[in-house]
Amino acid sequence: MRFPLYIAKRYLRSKSSQNAVNIINAVTFAVIVIGSAALFIVLSGFSGLKSFSVSFSNTFDPDLKAFPISGKTFVLDPEMAEALRSLPEVASYSAELEERVYLTHNQKSSIAYIRGVDSAYSGTTGIDSALFTGQWDLIGQQTVTGIGVANLLSLTVQDYRSPLIVLAPKPGKGGLGSGGLSEKPYNQVSLVLSGVYQLEKNLDQKYLFAELPLVQSLLERDYDQVSAVNFKLAPGVDEKTARAAISNVMGANIELKNRRQLNQTLYRMLNTENLATYLIFTLVLIIALFNVVGAIIMMILDKQEHSRTLYSLGLTLKDLRRIYFVQGVLVTVAGGLIGLVIGSILILSQQYFGWLKITPSLAYPVSYELLNVLLVLVTITVLGLLAAKIASNRINYKLLKNG
Repeated sequence: MRFPLYIAKRYLRSKSSQNAVNIINAVTFAVIVIGSAALFIVLSGFSGLKSFSVSFSNTFDPDLKAFPISGKTFVLDPEMAEALRSLPEVASYSAELEERVYLTHNQKSSIAYIRGVDSAYSGTTGIDSALFTGQWDLIGQQTVTGIGVANLLSLTVQDYRSPLIVLAPKPGKGGLGSGGLSEKPYNQVSLVLSGVYQLEKNLDQKYLFAELPLVQSLLERDYDQVSAVNFKLAPGVDEKTARAAISNVMGANIELKNRRQLNQTLYRMLNTENLATYLIFTLVLIIALFNVVGAIIMMILDKQEHSRTLYSLGLTLKDLRRIYFVQGVLVTVAGGLIGLVIGSILILSQQYFGWLKITPSLAYPVSYELLNVLLVLVTITVLGLLAAKIASNRINYKLLKNG
C-alpha cells in the first residue's frame, strides 16, 4: 500500500503537461471544497434554527408535566401536594387549571385559553423572563397575556377603567339551569392586565394567565381540582428517576411528559426539515463528485505511458487501480477537510460577530456541533470512496497494452 500511496501523492502534487487536465483537476477540487463547506453551513444553520425554536419551549414548558389520562381534571389533595413537595428529585412544582374561554374588550373579541396558576408557576417554568412589558402579577383579578392577545383586543397595562371581560361556559349538561331563561349559561369575570409576554406567535395569541383560585371559581371547580402539574427537576437529577418518584406519588392515572413530548409536532417538523435539507445537499454533492470520476479518468489517460511503464516494471493491474483509487480518495478527503475549515470559520464568526442578521437586533442563529462535522466527513468520505472506485476501475489490460 505504501508504493501506490507514494505514486498517488506524486500525481496529486505534480502538474500535467496538458493544461486542460490541470484546469479540470482544479475545478474538481474547488467543487468538493465548496460542496462540503455548503453542506456544513446549511446543517449548522438548521441546528441553530432548531435550538432557537426549542428555546421558546424551554421558557414556556416545565421539565416534566403531569396530565390526567382520562378527563380534563384530577384532584391534587393536600396529602399528595405535601408528598410531591418532599421529593428530593423535584426542585419545585406548580399546579394549573386550563380551559378555553371567550374574551371581550371594547367591542373586540377573541377565543383563548385561560390558565390559572399558583405562585410557584413562574419559578417552575421561567415564563416571567419572557415579559415584554409590565410585571408578572396575578394577585386578585389581574392577568398576564401574550402580546398577540393584547394587540388583538387593544389591551393596555393597568387599565382599571376598561378591564378585560372573560366568559366561560358553566359546567354540566343541558341548556337551561334552575333559573330558566333568565339564567346566563356562562360565568363572567373582569381582569386587569398587569403584564404582557412575548415568545412565539402561536403562544402569544393563545394564552392568558390568572390566579389559580380565581380560575377555579370561574370554572366552578373545587379548590383541589387541577388540569396539570408542572415540575422543575433538581439539578443533576435523572429524568427516569424523577418520573418514577413522581408516578409513585401521583398514581397510575397520571401521564408525565417532558418538553420534547409536549412539543412533538415542532420536533418532528424540525427533524424532517433537517433530514430533507441533508438529502438535497447530499444529492448535490453526488452530482459534484462526478467531477472526481471525470478528473481521475482524465488523469488515467494523461498518465497512460507512466502506467504502462509501471506495469512493465512489475506492478499488477490491481496495484495500478489502487494508485488512482488512493488519488481520488486523497482529493475528496482533502477537499472535504478544507471545506470544513472554511465552513467552521464562517459559522464561528457568525456565532461571535453575528454579521448575518434576520432583523437589525437579531443575528441569524447557527450552532457549531461536532455531529455535523462528523456527518459531513462521513458523507464526503463515503461518496469519495465510491467515486474513486468507479473511476479507478476504468484502467484495464486493454488500456495498458494498446499504444
